[in-house]
Amino acid sequence: MPDDTSLETLLEQWEGVYKKGLLSFWLLLLLHGRSMYAFEMGEALDEASLGTVSADTKSLYRALRRFEAIGLVRSAWQPSEAGPSRRYYHLTDLGLSLLRRFAERNILLFQHPSIAARLTALVQ
Repeated sequence: MPDDTSLETLLEQWEGVYKKGLLSFWLLLLLHGRSMYAFEMGEALDEASLGTVSADTKSLYRALRRFEAIGLVRSAWQPSEAGPSRRYYHLTDLGLSLLRRFAERNILLFQHPSIAARLTALVQ
């Protein structure tokens, strides 16, 4: 059986890969609620994921540019009461469709009774 240090290392490695893949989901889910600018999304991401997923501003901008290039989000500059204008991003119909399909196939799956029972038994 692995010691606590090696187990923690393995868990951090697995979660790193897992969370990197889920960043797209979280960002699109945040934009489903309302339009946001990148810095605001970083704070909202931490809050919405209960502190389990975070991303620096550069990573957020890279992801948002990629999403915009493929039509998942659109952006528009809006004036700010506290400084310069900000680029707000919002979900497109394509982005919403993708988010829904991903959630159905990969997130809501965990609510299926047989899977939920296995997960409950695992952590008891």
